[in-house]
Amino acid sequence: MTSSSALPAQAGRACHNVVNPFHSTHYFAPELPAEMARIGIEDRSAGYFACRSAAMGAVGPGTVTATFYNFNHDLVARHVPHVWSVTTPEAVLAARLRAADATLRRLLGDEAVESPEMAEAAKLALRATEGCTRHARPLYAAHADLPVPDAPHLAYWHAATLLREHRGDGHLLALLDAELDGLEALVSHTASGRGMSYRGVMATRGWEEEDWQAAQERLRTRGLLDAEGELTEAGVQLRKDLEARTDRLDRAPYEHLGAEGVARLTELATGFTTTAMNAGAFPAVLFGK
Repeated sequence: MTSSSALPAQAGRACHNVVNPFHSTHYFAPELPAEMARIGIEDRSAGYFACRSAAMGAVGPGTVTATFYNFNHDLVARHVPHVWSVTTPEAVLAARLRAADATLRRLLGDEAVESPEMAEAAKLALRATEGCTRHARPLYAAHADLPVPDAPHLAYWHAATLLREHRGDGHLLALLDAELDGLEALVSHTASGRGMSYRGVMATRGWEEEDWQAAQERLRTRGLLDAEGELTEAGVQLRKDLEARTDRLDRAPYEHLGAEGVARLTELATGFTTTAMNAGAFPAVLFGK
């Protein structure tokens, strides 16, 4: 175990920022809805709820809303548990892995997928996951119970999934501590210019304009948002504090990997993620202001 003093400040966050998109590519790819349709799930929201929650089993809408945090519960309840009357968590997990495989091969090409660098990235990311912890991290813990795929690019994707959900579970604790509900978290993140765009939120999270405006007003009452919907100085500080608290809760895997390993994983992940982004992996309209 490498001491925390050996790890540069924010090195874990920097690594996460380039590893996480490798996992996220399949959410925006045509391969995922195609695979979901093959097992009877035609609605894109239903497919997302199913594939991300399937590791927890055939859970109900309350569990999905609790662990996903920023979705309107009415949208979740529209699809869960109905989706489990159509297919099974096991079928969903298999379809998701097929979608990830096809997506990564399309975006990166077979040469990159089968490269020594991919195998190295998988080895490093999996080593980092050895430092993750299960307590109070339901999405991480559920995915950690899944087998590691044999193919290096899918092993790396699996490790990226674990690191993403580990940080995400910790981030929800930080949001609760900051007394931000799901929509307030989205509104403040969008106002920072770093989160999902207003259009992206409205297209995917199930909220209405009046919900958004009400959340803005609650943030204004707390002095976190100004009349134009921009973050105040206090709001900017809150978002900084949230990220710092999330970093602290998520430091274990990167401390375990050590400074040299984190630097190398960040280098490799940057290359793969840049290639994927240049291939159009993420729709720009859904992010930023």
